Amino acid sequence: MSKISKPVYGGQAVMEGVMFGGKHTCVTAIRRKDQSIDFFHSPRKPNKVLTVLKKFPFLRGIAAIIEASANGSRHLNFSSERFDLDPNEDYRLQEKKESKLTLILGIATIGVISFLFGKVLFTLLPVFLAALTRPVFSSDLSQILVEGLFKLLLLLGYIFAISQTPLIKRVFQYHGAEHKVINAYEADKELTIENVQSMSRLHYRCGSSFILFTVVVGMFVYLLVPTDPLWVRVVNRLALIPVVLGISFEVLQFTNKLRDVPVLRYLGYPGLWLQLLTTKEPTNEQVEVAIASFNELLHAEEKYKASADEDKVV
Repeated sequence: MSKISKPVYGGQAVMEGVMFGGKHTCVTAIRRKDQSIDFFHSPRKPNKVLTVLKKFPFLRGIAAIIEASANGSRHLNFSSERFDLDPNEDYRLQEKKESKLTLILGIATIGVISFLFGKVLFTLLPVFLAALTRPVFSSDLSQILVEGLFKLLLLLGYIFAISQTPLIKRVFQYHGAEHKVINAYEADKELTIENVQSMSRLHYRCGSSFILFTVVVGMFVYLLVPTDPLWVRVVNRLALIPVVLGISFEVLQFTNKLRDVPVLRYLGYPGLWLQLLTTKEPTNEQVEVAIASFNELLHAEEKYKASADEDKVV
């Protein structure tokens, strides 16, 4: 099978495991306390509104983010509940009562809200910090540059700080394992531990690259609106969040298409450099989990396709 005809798969790291998503379903594999590997499947249920948005450039990025945040939160919840629990004690999960907030909003909705809250906070804090430097950097251009610098420093500082904790370090190792599996698959290599470990832990389509692109893209977009007075600047930043996200998604897709083009491939390098912080080299055991997750996804996708073909015949 050629690279061109290969389906595009994505994923994310979860607690002691990896989630991979296909066209019809998503699968998470996690390492349980007894060292066994457990799986969680969730079919992709098309949303009419998001399906329409995905057809339009600059809007499809917003739809993809909402869908990824909602779906990813379900898989993250699965892993966080079970990774440190012995399978023989799974009955305890049934005894847990969901909070009223979870019952009302649902885990998926909470995931979307958490993402939006984080994005708003990450967008506005640099605005207020930059405004404090107005006596020194008074022009609109200098304010935008200072704001972008603060945003970049906050991003790098936050990632570096959380990467020092043992728990997040392991998540970042599984993040690296996820990338290695995708890279091996796209390179037509057999998914063995040895082959996967030989691949890079960096990937052009990574969400980490997307986050960095929002910083750069934001600086250019903000040149089109005033930075003073402060309240106008705050309103503009909030109103432009969907615009920045939409453009950044297109930039991410564009750099991925150019990754094999000499010279132009370097456009994606800043995002890859950020992944040096958000990914770590995985152990063989972690790669084993990632491979198991991806193989389970491929099996689920084939099963779905076979079922659909049977329905057509009938």
